[in-house]
Amino acid sequence: MLFNSFQFVVFLVPALALFWLLRGRARTYFLLAASFFFYGSWDYRFLSLIVLSTLIDFVASLRIHDSEDPRRRRAYLILSLGANLGLLGFFKYCNFFLDNLDALLRALGAGFDFGTLHIILPVGISFYTFQSMSYTIDVYRRRSEPTRDFVLFATYVAYFPQLVAGPIERFDRLFPQLAHICPPSAEMVRRAVFLLLQGYVKKVVIADGLAAVVEGVFKNPAAASSGEALEAAILFTCQIFSDFSGYSDIARGVSYLFGVELTENFRAPFLSRSITEFWRRWHVSLSQWLRDYLYIALGGNRRGSMRTYVNLLLTMLLGGLWHGAEWKFVIWGGLHGALLALERRFVFRGAGRDRALPTARTWPRDLVLQFLTFAAVVFIFIFFRAADSTAALSMIGRIAAADGLRHAFTARLGLALGAILALDLPVFLTDSQHWALRLPLPLRVALYSLLLLALIVLSGHHNETFIYFAF
Repeated sequence: MLFNSFQFVVFLVPALALFWLLRGRARTYFLLAASFFFYGSWDYRFLSLIVLSTLIDFVASLRIHDSEDPRRRRAYLILSLGANLGLLGFFKYCNFFLDNLDALLRALGAGFDFGTLHIILPVGISFYTFQSMSYTIDVYRRRSEPTRDFVLFATYVAYFPQLVAGPIERFDRLFPQLAHICPPSAEMVRRAVFLLLQGYVKKVVIADGLAAVVEGVFKNPAAASSGEALEAAILFTCQIFSDFSGYSDIARGVSYLFGVELTENFRAPFLSRSITEFWRRWHVSLSQWLRDYLYIALGGNRRGSMRTYVNLLLTMLLGGLWHGAEWKFVIWGGLHGALLALERRFVFRGAGRDRALPTARTWPRDLVLQFLTFAAVVFIFIFFRAADSTAALSMIGRIAAADGLRHAFTARLGLALGAILALDLPVFLTDSQHWALRLPLPLRVALYSLLLLALIVLSGHHNETFIYFAF
């Protein structure tokens, strides 16, 4: 059930109506049932996995909290992590490891063939697994008090607006809202309207409008000119941002209608002035998860400079592998990790938070840094989009041939970049995704009318699935 489908509208409208009519505990039961129905609409067999993961973490967290024995607490934590990572590893990485083991044995002269298991990847498993794991880890670290309400905890894990592709919510932020859930305020409804309009324009108009062009070049990069290859690389960067941030906007907008605020997952990432800043603005919930539960667990920056660089690289390598069981994602993560380490060594040298937003005095420098950062992001995203690492190198080779790069800068590319800049520059300047609500009413009506007109006139006749549903 895609957000950009008629079936979702048929599901959402009566779900909202019933939710607003119900009172008290009935709302929680209904929201859990609606979330299970939404998830089961993909494949009812997947429900058993999310219920199993929820049950294991619910019980393990209580045992961890109630015990004072360090070994017993650690044993339940290992049980929880092992079960979650075991399920994730089997469904997402089993064939990857079998294929690579088979290739290794063949290289060593052994002819054993493991074959391929026909495993269906449960939709959203990477997202709800990380969300549920963070809860157990926080209980183990005594940063969160566990809940003894299984229905509420199950609702936290399965909450349908963000179940399939995030944002990955922390227990201390989402659970209290679900525990005291009520119909949305007028301000929430206003925020929802803008986010839904913006999100659907990003997805249906921009991302889906670019999909065919990007697919045509990446499917056969050797046949493309250097200009076509460069344009496709930039357009894919525009496509994946519009697709994923569009999903996040829709998810947040839908959630506002149920009276729940979700985490901002994108903060104008293409206006970042470094890769370090990029990862504070791109897929924010995953970046923070990797920082808090992997990078810091590896030692963070507490064990000297060299160990810090290694920890950054390992974190991003595993972050790349989280996206998919293919070497191209490992390379994508590794390149980001290498740039983060280089910036740490030569640019920031222990500097903490981002600098303030640029003033007029710093614009020339910041524009150069933004261009260089965007160029690096585009280059690395080639590995993310290509069929495999060999195809990515072919794509890079076509761009490097430089036989007509000027033809890359088409009106289509200008419109895509201009549309994204028009939506994200106000976010960057105001540091708020709700900037439109500050506009005078006539300007707000004009903006909403323009977004609605774009949806009506420029949307296609087919629904492309969201890119991150594959992860």
